[in-house]
Amino acid sequence: MADQSGQSGLRNPQRAARGLAAIALVFEALALLLAIVPMRILLDDATTATWVILVLTVACVVLAGMAGRPWVWPAGAVVQAALIACWAIHWALGVAGLVFALVWLYCWYVKHQLGKPPKR
Repeated sequence: MADQSGQSGLRNPQRAARGLAAIALVFEALALLLAIVPMRILLDDATTATWVILVLTVACVVLAGMAGRPWVWPAGAVVQAALIACWAIHWALGVAGLVFALVWLYCWYVKHQLGKPPKR
């Protein structure tokens, strides 16, 4: 039977939100690594794209590892904005940035939902 108290049922809701953020960032890092080969095929000189992708990948991994810190949430938003700005390198990177920005917004939404006091 469902809990009608409005509580999430999680022992540590904030830890769950941090875990969700870390998982999202790790998946983003993997997707970015997988984007290197197509960028090398599509672009005449993919040096800049490769370095930008590698820097963003490292940023995602570092942020995922530090998901317990409160500054990771806005820092993750900066990573998403930086990936959207990669539209200037290739439109596919910008689209990936938009998709991961939506994922990040959802993670932030879940974090705030889990942090609310239970409804009575």
